[in-house]
Amino acid sequence: MISQRCKIVVDNILQNFGVEAKDILIGEVVLKEKVPGYKLMQLDAALKETGLELVFDKKSQLVQQIKNIVYEIIHFSPEPTVMKFSCYLSKRLNYNYTYLSGVFKKLDGITIERFIISQKIEKVKSMLVAEDVPLSEIACRMNYSSVSHLSAQFKKVTGYNAREYKLQRVNAYPEIQDKVAV
Repeated sequence: MISQRCKIVVDNILQNFGVEAKDILIGEVVLKEKVPGYKLMQLDAALKETGLELVFDKKSQLVQQIKNIVYEIIHFSPEPTVMKFSCYLSKRLNYNYTYLSGVFKKLDGITIERFIISQKIEKVKSMLVAEDVPLSEIACRMNYSSVSHLSAQFKKVTGYNAREYKLQRVNAYPEIQDKVAV
């Protein structure tokens, strides 16, 4: 759950089932009171219809917490973290990074590093299209050691260099004259 729209969808589903939330965060809902098991099953079924789901077991919750922290840092933090992700995750979740990495790989099928890279590249893609900033500034904002490191990683993940990707995305949409249907 990474967007405001997801939060709205979750809130609507909870209200439909008469469940009140204290807070709806990225990937986490804090409920005001205990919810009976049958109602949790109904909520889970309703959430699955929207592409979301409840996570019950501890290891799956831990993987979701890792993802939430990565989303938070990459997509929502105004400044890149200066601490290595491995140290940051260990400190924030109070687990050894080797344990976190093993659980993540076992349940998600990819390493935490691969997940971080994929999220960074998604953010870079959106910055390339939505913002008119040089690649050097994007590399700095995304905490890459150099533009060439970002370029190589971008090409490896997307199959395009940054310029090709931007041109492809910009040319995919016709010029807008005066109004657009949403």
